[in-house]
Amino acid sequence: MLNVLLVDDDAEFTDVACHIIEFLGHEVSVAGNLKEANQWLEHQSFDHILLDFMLPDGSGLHLIDDLKKSGKDAYITLITGHPSVKGMLSGLCGPKINYLVKPLQREDIETVLNRKSQKRATPNTSLHSESLHFGCLIGESPQMLALYQMIERVANTQANVMLMGESGVGKEVVAQAIHSASKATGPLVTTNCGAMSKELIGSELFGHEKGAFTGAVGKKDGVFVRAENGTLFLDEVTEMPIDMQPNLLRVLESKRVTRVGGTKEIDVNCRVVSATNRSVEELAEDKILREDVYFRLAVFPINIPALRERKEDIPLLAQAFLAELNQENGTSLELKEEHLAKLAEYEWPGNVRELRHAIHRAFIMSDPKTSDLALPSDFQSPFGQSSKSHATNIAAGQTIEDVEKELIRATLEQVNDNKTAAAEMLGISTKTLYNRLHAYGDFEE
Repeated sequence: MLNVLLVDDDAEFTDVACHIIEFLGHEVSVAGNLKEANQWLEHQSFDHILLDFMLPDGSGLHLIDDLKKSGKDAYITLITGHPSVKGMLSGLCGPKINYLVKPLQREDIETVLNRKSQKRATPNTSLHSESLHFGCLIGESPQMLALYQMIERVANTQANVMLMGESGVGKEVVAQAIHSASKATGPLVTTNCGAMSKELIGSELFGHEKGAFTGAVGKKDGVFVRAENGTLFLDEVTEMPIDMQPNLLRVLESKRVTRVGGTKEIDVNCRVVSATNRSVEELAEDKILREDVYFRLAVFPINIPALRERKEDIPLLAQAFLAELNQENGTSLELKEEHLAKLAEYEWPGNVRELRHAIHRAFIMSDPKTSDLALPSDFQSPFGQSSKSHATNIAAGQTIEDVEKELIRATLEQVNDNKTAAAEMLGISTKTLYNRLHAYGDFEE
């Protein structure tokens, strides 16, 4: 049982959250502002603090700062009203702060509170198997813990899974995790739908008979047959030509394939895990995937978080990649605390793939006779330019008031100065927002 302090001025939210926390078997105390929170902390110690970012009498960052100065140890989860606000704060607050975005579900609260029973990961130059989940996934953030739970649940079924997420988040690794967790007796077979020509995609998926077309010198099994009793991973499935998708739909529905140039139907038995870096909105608007195919493939859709949404995992990933390189090359290069802080400051638009490449480049540039990894002064790539539109001027070294002021400015800019929408996005009341605008003076009401 944990002793939890919930700091939030939204009475309706705290009422629901308290019921959830108590249902999970924990004690909970409530504070509506910083003053009340400090009063609780003067007389009690808490295992976990759920903290609203913006309170009537100041920023939740003030409370974090006070806790650090007092030396009190507690897990802290910042509550925000919008994913973009979380993104603005994550680089500033560091890897030991968790984040939740309203509205919260019971599973969200349960996941962050469960972290108390786990050991905090400490940097290590060796990659141990116990740090890997399903033998291949790394991360202890709330987002990854939720992902592991979904993998465990779907692995016990035969449901088809669609993995969604930005390029570089590790969709193929998650497919491997699902396959490993399912304990399937057959193999994991991977094919990239975006790399196949329109003329040969039918042959690759379903196989062909000898003489079916020019160059078909022998009979060939397709990936559905090769993945028998296992898992078929269809990467970049949304790049499949639209006129080929009815053939895929028929196989998904009937669980039978017919080789190109053949007439005999062959029974197939495999789970299909597909992947795309397109959003659900793009799938609907651009008509790149038939609706009936989507519902067959996405029986259980999984969104894989971007690396900037789980920055607390960056040290673990960086250490793992470096340990791999050290083991391969017989070296003993190390990442220092300042290196890890620098890595956490960057947004990583290329996600885990970009981080791995950055560590590899740094490894190549480092002197193997020393133990220091030579990180570059700048990680910026040409593919990271698109993320600048979401950037703010928040940086380490600013005062808490400056941070809050900049966050309000960026939020108002994003919603075209709509105060109601900005308050909702920030997870505060409109009255609190107006109080802040009045306090900062240079905001126009």
